Amino acid sequence: HLLPGQTEPVPSFDRAIFAHSAGEEWRDSPGFNTYFLRAAFPSIAVESRQDWQDRIAATYSAPSTAAPGKRTGKSKAWWFDTVMLTDRSAAHRGEECGPRTQRTASEAMLVVNRTLGKAWWEPVRRAVLRFAGVPQSTIALGLPAPASELDPEHAMFGKGLQMNDHKWAELEGWSGQIVVTYINRQGVRRHLVEEDHDRLVASLEELCSRRGWELNVVKAERLSKEEQLAVVSRTTFLVGVHGNGLTHLVMMPVTPITTIIELFYPTGFAHDYEWTSRQLGIKHYAVWNDTSMTYPDPKIIFPSYPEGFQGTQIPVYGPHVAKIIEERADSYKS
Repeated sequence: HLLPGQTEPVPSFDRAIFAHSAGEEWRDSPGFNTYFLRAAFPSIAVESRQDWQDRIAATYSAPSTAAPGKRTGKSKAWWFDTVMLTDRSAAHRGEECGPRTQRTASEAMLVVNRTLGKAWWEPVRRAVLRFAGVPQSTIALGLPAPASELDPEHAMFGKGLQMNDHKWAELEGWSGQIVVTYINRQGVRRHLVEEDHDRLVASLEELCSRRGWELNVVKAERLSKEEQLAVVSRTTFLVGVHGNGLTHLVMMPVTPITTIIELFYPTGFAHDYEWTSRQLGIKHYAVWNDTSMTYPDPKIIFPSYPEGFQGTQIPVYGPHVAKIIEERADSYKS
C-alpha cells in the first residue's frame, strides 16, 4: 500500500479474475465498471467464469482407463506470484460489513486503516481522470493532507499519517475555490418531491450567487462519461438523493471541506456512500428533510429502509442544505 504522502506510482494489477461471474455479469448498464477498470489499469487482463473453467480443465489430470487408480498425466497448478482474494459472502459474515455497512471492503479496511496513507486512492483517481482528458491542473486539486488537518472524528486514519506533516496551504492545487454540484434525479426512480427539488435548486442558486461560488445542476444520464468526470473532478460539495450518481465521489478532490450531502427519505439510511466517503477522508451528511446527521450519530449507525425509501416523494428543505454547505465552507480558514 502507499506510504504517507505518496501519491504515485503503485504497481498495476496483471489480471482480475471473476471466477463466479460470466463476462457480462460484472459489467453495469452505464458502462462505468469497464471504463474505470481500463482507465485505471490499462494493461489488466480480465477473466470470467468461463476462463476460470478453462484453467481448471487445463490442469485436470483424467483417470487412466488402462491403469486403474492412476492418472493420464502429471498434476498441474497455476502459479500467481501475489494474489488478493475478495469474497463478498465471507465479508458479510463480519461484524463491520454484515450488520452495519454492507461494504465488502470494510472488513479489510478495519485492519489496514491504522497505517494506510491518506493518499492511498490518489493513483487510481488520477489515472482515471487523466484517461478522461481532465487537465492536470484540475487533477492536482486537493492533494492529500494529514489526518490532523481533517475532521478527526471522520478521517478514520491512524498513526501512519502522523509522519506526513505538511499543511494544506503548502500543497499545490486547491486554493479555496468552491464548486457545488447537485445531481438531479427527477427523471429517474427514487427522487425528490417536485416542489422540494425546485426549492433546493433555488436555495443553491441563491447561496452560490451570493457567495460567488460555482453551481452545477446536472442530470448524469444526459452527460458522457468524460463530461461527468470533468464536473466531479472539480466539485467540493456533491449533493444528491441516495443513488448511483453519488459513486462519483471517488473522483472528487479531497480538500479540507470536500463534502457529500446525501438526501434520504426520513428515517432511511444506507452506508453505500457514507462509508466510502469516510475511507477517503471526505465529510458526509445524511439529510432527512430539515435534519442532518453525520458519523458517528447513532441514528445512522445501522441501515434502514422505510416505506418510501425507493419512492418519488422524498422531501428536503432546500435552505437547510444550503446552510450545511455555507457553514461547512466557512469552517475552514486558510
